[in-house]
Amino acid sequence: MAGPTVRGRGRIDFMTRLCEACWNEYANHMAEADGATAAPRPEFDADDVTWVEPPVCPDCGTSIRVYPTAYDRWVSLDALELPAKDVPRPFSWRLVRLPARSSLVPVDIVAVRVRGIDPLPGDPVVPAHSMSCVPEWGEP
Repeated sequence: MAGPTVRGRGRIDFMTRLCEACWNEYANHMAEADGATAAPRPEFDADDVTWVEPPVCPDCGTSIRVYPTAYDRWVSLDALELPAKDVPRPFSWRLVRLPARSSLVPVDIVAVRVRGIDPLPGDPVVPAHSMSCVPEWGEP
């Protein structure tokens, strides 16, 4: 593939080069399969010192953490890590600290689905919030 829009995409190098349309199709397919359908975190001005409330789930009202995925989509994760034995595999995520391109200092955190090599039963994983979300129901 060649062209002006063909380049490496994502937050982690996938060792592939895709155009914008192909990348969006690939990333959207991955996001749908992984349940990474959260809205991106809002961008804040670095000079603004106003208090910002942590994000909460609109369905159940519990605190969540919203992280970018390796393929530039967003996922809602629970606030606490759990042992891998307590989290079903489809809901297991890990947080990976990414360094700057020219430094070893971490500048970003990316959520990566646990695949391939299963974690040991006691290894910490972060469950997707969809695993524990129970919508609030109105009173009868």
